[in-house]
Amino acid sequence: MNFTKRLTSLTLAISIALLASANVLAQGQETYAIRNARIVTVTGATIERGTVVIANGKITAVGASVSVPSGAKVIDGTGLSVYPGMIDSGTTLGLQEIGSVAGGQDTAEIEDNNANVHVDVAINPSSAHIPVARVNGITTALTSPQGGTIAGQSALINLNGWTWKEMTLKTPVAMHINWPGGRARGFDFASLLNPRSLPEIRREQERQLETLKKTLVDAKAYADAKDARAKDASLPKQDIDLKREALIPVVRGQLPVIVEVELARDIKRAIEFADEMKLKLIISGGVEAHKVADLLKAKNIPVLIGPVLRFPQNEDDPYDAPFANAGLLSKAGVKIAFQTGDSAYVRNLPYHAGMAAAFGLPKEEALKAVTIYPAEIFGVADKIGSIEQGKIANLVVTDGDLLEIRTQIKHLFINGNQVPLTSRHTELYEKYKSRP
Repeated sequence: MNFTKRLTSLTLAISIALLASANVLAQGQETYAIRNARIVTVTGATIERGTVVIANGKITAVGASVSVPSGAKVIDGTGLSVYPGMIDSGTTLGLQEIGSVAGGQDTAEIEDNNANVHVDVAINPSSAHIPVARVNGITTALTSPQGGTIAGQSALINLNGWTWKEMTLKTPVAMHINWPGGRARGFDFASLLNPRSLPEIRREQERQLETLKKTLVDAKAYADAKDARAKDASLPKQDIDLKREALIPVVRGQLPVIVEVELARDIKRAIEFADEMKLKLIISGGVEAHKVADLLKAKNIPVLIGPVLRFPQNEDDPYDAPFANAGLLSKAGVKIAFQTGDSAYVRNLPYHAGMAAAFGLPKEEALKAVTIYPAEIFGVADKIGSIEQGKIANLVVTDGDLLEIRTQIKHLFINGNQVPLTSRHTELYEKYKSRP
C-alpha cells in the first residue's frame, strides 16, 4: 500500500515537473542579448548599432544603449542585421506534404459549404516544409483551407512547436471564400474534357453566387433567432446548426472574410457583394487588383498578393504585370501583404517581396508587406511584425538584406526560443556534399 502511494506521488511529481518544464520552454527558457547589430525595427528608425534583449519569449529591451542582463547568452551581431520574422499571408503549411499524393493532402473538404471547418486542429507540426520555411526567415504563416465555395476558417501559426496548440498564434483569423469563377491559378484539365461556352460559365457563376448569398442570409436569420431566444426563454428551442453557428461572426461583421478572387470584374462584384451582405472583406490573389486600386483604397480593403513569381495572366499582359501589381496598389494607398499560396515553396516568400521591390514597390514597403502589414491585417500587430519592447520575440539575424537572395540567416528566434537552422534540405546537403 505504501509502495503504491509512493509510486502515485512520484508519478504526480514527475507530471508536474514535465508540465513546468514545458511551460518554461514555451515562454523562452534562456535570456538572450544580440549586441552591436543593425536593428531594423520596421515601425521605427533603424538602429545602426544596437542591442535586442529577449527574455520569457518576449522582446524586453531594444535600443542603442541597452544594458545586457546578467547571465544572458550574448550573440555578437557585428556586421549582422536583426529583422522581425517574416509572415506568409496565405499558405497550406502543415496541411499539405506531397502535392501529388492524396494521403499527403488535408487542405479541402468535399462539401461546398465548409464554414465549420477550422484548420488549426489539422496542422501537422512535424511537416518537413515547416523547418524549410523558417530557416529562410519565415517565422509565422497563415494556414488556410481550400475546398468548396466557403472553404472554412484559417489559423495564424508560429513555425515552431510540438503541437498545433503550441504553434497557434490566432484562430480563427478569417473565413475563406473562393469566389465563384474568380480563381485564375493553375490549369483546369476538366475544362478540356468538358468545354463550356462563356454564357454557360456565367450562368453557373450566378447560380453559385445566389447559393452563397442564400447561405449567408440564412446564417443571419439563424443568428437573429438565436439572439431572440436568448432574450425570451419561452420561444421554441432552436436546433444547433454547426455551419450557421460558424457563420454568425461573419454575418455580424466580427470575423473578416478572405475572398480568393483574381480578375478586376470579379473583384468589383466581390466588393459589391460584401457591401450588400455587410462583410468585412480582404482580397486574396488579386491578379488584376491594380485595375481597381482606387476602389479598394476607398473601401479600405487590403489585398493579399501572390504568388508574385508567376507568368502574366493574359496573353497581352506585359511581362512584368505580376511583378508590378504590388507597387501599383501601394502607390494608390492600398494596404498589401505577400503570400505564396503554397506549402513546399513558403521558403520563397522573401523573393516574392524582393521581386515586387525591383518593379516599383518601395523597398521599405516590401519589407512591411511581409512583417507589420500582415500583422495589422490579421489583428496581431500588438504581438508580432516589428521589433518593439513587449512583442513576441520572433526575430531573424542575417548577414545582409532580408529580401536579397544571397543573404544567409545566421540566427532565428520564435517565441524567444533559438531555433536550430536545420531542415531536410540542410541535412541532404550535408549528407551529399562530400560524396566521392
